[in-house]
Amino acid sequence: MIDIKTNKVRHKTLTVVIPCFNTHTYLDQTILSVRSQTLPDIEIIVVDDGSTNSETIAFLDNLGSDVKLIRQANRGLPAARNIGFAAAQGDFILPLDADDWLEPSCAAELIELLARHPDLAFAFSHMQMEGEGRGVLAKDYNFFEQLFLNQLPYCMMLRKKVWRDIGGYDESMRRGYEDWEFNIRLGDAGYFGAVVPKPLFHYRIAQTGMLLSTSSIIHGELWETIRRKHAKLYEFYSLFELWRLWHHHKSTYPLWLYPLWLAAAKMLPQKLFVIIFKFLRRFSLGRRVTSASISN
Repeated sequence: MIDIKTNKVRHKTLTVVIPCFNTHTYLDQTILSVRSQTLPDIEIIVVDDGSTNSETIAFLDNLGSDVKLIRQANRGLPAARNIGFAAAQGDFILPLDADDWLEPSCAAELIELLARHPDLAFAFSHMQMEGEGRGVLAKDYNFFEQLFLNQLPYCMMLRKKVWRDIGGYDESMRRGYEDWEFNIRLGDAGYFGAVVPKPLFHYRIAQTGMLLSTSSIIHGELWETIRRKHAKLYEFYSLFELWRLWHHHKSTYPLWLYPLWLAAAKMLPQKLFVIIFKFLRRFSLGRRVTSASISN
């Protein structure tokens, strides 16, 4: 627990869960960034999701004594996160992929926000894009917008009780967007979050990553799955009520665009919808921030 008045840690407050599958190129940097946090005594759990690469297996066999290694048969990213969350001793949990990393003050600043606001379920920061992306990607929370595009980073500090209450990540979503569906379930259950407006999270963008190589290609199919699972949220009355509640909050794009986007998803053939989605991605905020960063 954390003492809200003094913010002094009384025992392990935070667990960082790092899934890994056949990749260890950047894992040293990832783990080092957790070890370098200004918040003391963080539990580190690495979940090996059935790696078959001999070099990755050997690397994981030689992790430091401060890292708890959990091995399981290959069941996908959401299952790997769930088993790590279940084993976590911390009251707060932060998922972190094996090729991303944190600024030294990240954990302390996120946990301080949650300590000051016990009504919040999770906290996150702006993103510093790395790899094939450049620049700082500002993030805010708007639940209405979240129904149409996943504008939250997967790397959110979450109260473990909240993860347990909503049933964890959907392990059937092995092809991506498991964090999007999870975030929608959070909001539907009345669990909301807030941002620390600093780039405390470094996010590596690569064409070989799941988001670009798999999820974006079948975006229409995955979003349709999410809409079916949360059909009541996408009914006209529910959407209107959520818009009424959230239209004064910050959003990445104008909220009036999203009903049009939903209509396009329902009316257009899925292949055509994905083509339009891939075209519009060229003008996304991330692409614009990268272009501005490179030009400067």
